[in-house]
Amino acid sequence: MSADYRYPIGKYIPQPFSQTLLQQWILDIQYLPQHIETAVANLDANQLHTPYREGGWTVHQVVHHLADSHMNSFIRFKLALTETKPTIKPYNEVAWAVMPDVILVPINMSITLLHALHNRWTVLLKNITTNEFDNTIIHPETNIEMTVWFLLGLYAWHSRHHTAHITALKERMNW
Repeated sequence: MSADYRYPIGKYIPQPFSQTLLQQWILDIQYLPQHIETAVANLDANQLHTPYREGGWTVHQVVHHLADSHMNSFIRFKLALTETKPTIKPYNEVAWAVMPDVILVPINMSITLLHALHNRWTVLLKNITTNEFDNTIIHPETNIEMTVWFLLGLYAWHSRHHTAHITALKERMNW
C-alpha cells in the first residue's frame, strides 16, 4: 500500500493487452460489489461519514461515487462498442458527490445498484472480441481517444483504488 492516502494502490498505469490481465480485470469488475459490501460491513453512521483522508470524501460518498462513476463507465463501454469513436459526456464527480441522492440515500442502495450493474458489465466484458478492445471513445475535455482496453484497465484499477480507500481507513482507525 502506498503512503499517499489519495492513491493507496498507486496511480493507474496503462498496460498492453494480455489474456492474463483481461481475466484479472474482469474479476476486478465482477467482484467490486462484494468487496465494497465487505469493506463497509459493520461500519456505524459516524464511521461511514468519516473522510478516507483529510479533505477527501467520506466512506458514504465513496460508495455512492462508485455507483455514479461505474454507471457512466458502463454507458461509455456500450457507446464504444456500438458507435464509431463517439464523444462521451463528462460529468462533475465532485458536484455529484454532494447531491441530495448521495447525502440522503443509504449506501445499501448504491451497493445494490453496483451488484446489478457489475453483473451486466461482467457479461458484456466476457463477450467482447479481442478486436473490440481496440474500439475507442473520445473524451471532449482532452480530445484524447481511449480504447475499451484502456477503459477496462482504468475501471478495474478504480474498483481496487476506492476499495483500498475504505480498507486503508479502517486499518488506520483500527475499526
